[in-house]
Amino acid sequence: MSTTQTTPSQEIADLISRCALRDRAAFRTLYERTSAKLFGVTLRILRDRSEAEEAIQEVYVKIWQRSDRYVAGNTSPISWLVAVARNHSLDILRARRPVSDDIDVALEIPDAGPSPERAAQDSEEKGQIEKCLGTLEPDRADAVRGAYLDGYSYEELASRYAVPLNTMRTWLRRSLIKLKECLTA
Repeated sequence: MSTTQTTPSQEIADLISRCALRDRAAFRTLYERTSAKLFGVTLRILRDRSEAEEAIQEVYVKIWQRSDRYVAGNTSPISWLVAVARNHSLDILRARRPVSDDIDVALEIPDAGPSPERAAQDSEEKGQIEKCLGTLEPDRADAVRGAYLDGYSYEELASRYAVPLNTMRTWLRRSLIKLKECLTA
């Protein structure tokens, strides 16, 4: 008697198919299993947490409405979900762009950038952080940048570096401890 074990990808595809049949329990489970990743996608694109929180709700409305358009086998189910989130986020960015005004109006807008003093301080702090990142092994430093600057999930980083998820968590935790020690020294 052999039991066939479903992969996470097959499970997500099944949940999407059940959503097409208007199965609310499947939709709830799909949300629980994928919302963190899709929120990361929207946050990475929009760079504003409250806007990303609002966008993720709209993304799931689209997923509910368009779940019948997903064709298993054409793309991975998570790729399809990420494409919905990405496209929605890009639509928000496009809508955010203001209509071009006269150049003279733009000249009257004050510079919102940091003062020269603050810019110098920021540059010094950035240099210190880069120096401390340089004390880490290159793959650990890249993983820290990926997790905390680029918004990649632990799972994505573990896959990128071909290490188990718990190993990635350990890398990041130990790297942050080392960075804190370096920055406070």
